[in-house]
Amino acid sequence: MENSDLFTISGKIIVITGGAGVLGGKMATMLLEHQAKVVILDLNQSSIDQKLKELHAISDNAVGYPCDVTSQEKLETVKQQILDKWGRIDVLINAAGGNMPGATVAPDQTVFDVSVDALQKVLDLNLMGSVLPTLVLGKVMADQKSGSIINISSMAATRSITRVLGYSLAKAGIDIFTRWMATEMSLKFGDGIRVNAIAPGFFIGEQNRRLLTNEDGSLTDRGNTIIKNTPMQRFGEAEELNGTILYLCSDASKFVTGTIVPIDGGFSAFSGV
Repeated sequence: MENSDLFTISGKIIVITGGAGVLGGKMATMLLEHQAKVVILDLNQSSIDQKLKELHAISDNAVGYPCDVTSQEKLETVKQQILDKWGRIDVLINAAGGNMPGATVAPDQTVFDVSVDALQKVLDLNLMGSVLPTLVLGKVMADQKSGSIINISSMAATRSITRVLGYSLAKAGIDIFTRWMATEMSLKFGDGIRVNAIAPGFFIGEQNRRLLTNEDGSLTDRGNTIIKNTPMQRFGEAEELNGTILYLCSDASKFVTGTIVPIDGGFSAFSGV
């Protein structure tokens, strides 16, 4: 293969769960710009329709299907829709996820105040919401003997980031699931299937904006603590995940599996001293 072709993803069928969200949507845009064929999955049809309007301004090679990623039955239905449309799946990006207040420890609470019900919901979405798509859509890759699966980990998987108990538990599970599936797929189905994850640092989105910034745009105490422990001294931008995503989708990473790549401005490397 020519070096110029290493990062080519033209014509690849790429499925993105949570594809109508901020991070998944940015990935979808970038992948379409690189001539991939993109399938976005999201819970709400209205969100899918809005995102497809943006994507179709770039290319007609984007479709979207409503899907609950915690439902194996619905994932099976979507799998068949994708295969009917394009016949194969080359890449799965498990970008669906999120948090909820009941699964976090508020400043005036202790861990014993956490809602067990909310904790379970966050675990289901962030862990099983990646496990199930991998099992259902990854079976297509096993049959093809080729494909790339990309999970989304977090700094909260390996560091005890205060407050976000449910999210931390789920993302720690993502790390071992990534390594486990990388091993399983290679040993059982050959070296054409890769499973990796990216571990974003701190990005400001709608879910955490009030945790990190005040109404006037200044940083909260938590926001200041994060910046002090990030050598690059800033939060990340959603687009800054795209280079690593492109690499993991392409043949440039064809001997890379079982890795978790930090994209964190140095947060995971810094001792705080």
